[in-house]
Parts: sequence; structure tokens; C-alpha cells
Amino acid sequence: MGTVISAIRNTVPISSFNRGLAGKIFDDVKKTGAKVVMKNNMAECVLLSPAEYMQLMEDLADARLAAVAAERMAAFDPETLVSEADVLKSLGMTESDLEGYEDAEIE
Repeated sequence: MGTVISAIRNTVPISSFNRGLAGKIFDDVKKTGAKVVMKNNMAECVLLSPAEYMQLMEDLADARLAAVAAERMAAFDPETLVSEADVLKSLGMTESDLEGYEDAEIE
């Protein structure tokens, strides 16, 4: 029953916009969260606050990165790892060549 009540509270008929209630609807979105705009008994669009939208986009980007990481880890073979010493040697560098540089921050 809670799901039905929640769905009703989170829907807005498009006719409410035609009656000049857009400002009230936008305030309600800011206070209580996303609303689904209904037109002819069908979902037409979803209204989100800018903060909710930004969080959703960040969560989506994080999920995409997690999927890429999982895909890479599935193909991970420890036998193919190259040590830092071997990389430096292949580049003709030594540890002392890196002194004075800040460590790179990787996310």
C-alpha cells in the first residue's frame, strides 16, 4: 500500500501546469524530491531538482567506472604485471630522475 501512496504523491498531472501551478510544483520537487508528470494517464517526464540530477549523474558515472573496473579485473592476469623498476629501466630512467616531482593522484 505504501508504494501506491508514494506513487500518487510523486505524480503530477500536466493540467496542473496549465492551471498556473508550476511554481508550487517546482517548490514541492525541491522539498520532497522527484515528480513524474502524467499526460493522458502516461508518464511524460520526470522533474528533478538540480542537486538530484547532479547526484544521479555522479552515481551513473561511478557505476560506469565500476563496470569498467570489473571488466578489467575479470581479464586480470598477475603474470602480465610489470614492476616499477622494469618500467623505469625500459624508459632509461632511475628513481633519482623522479625526485622533485609530486606523486600523481589517481582516482
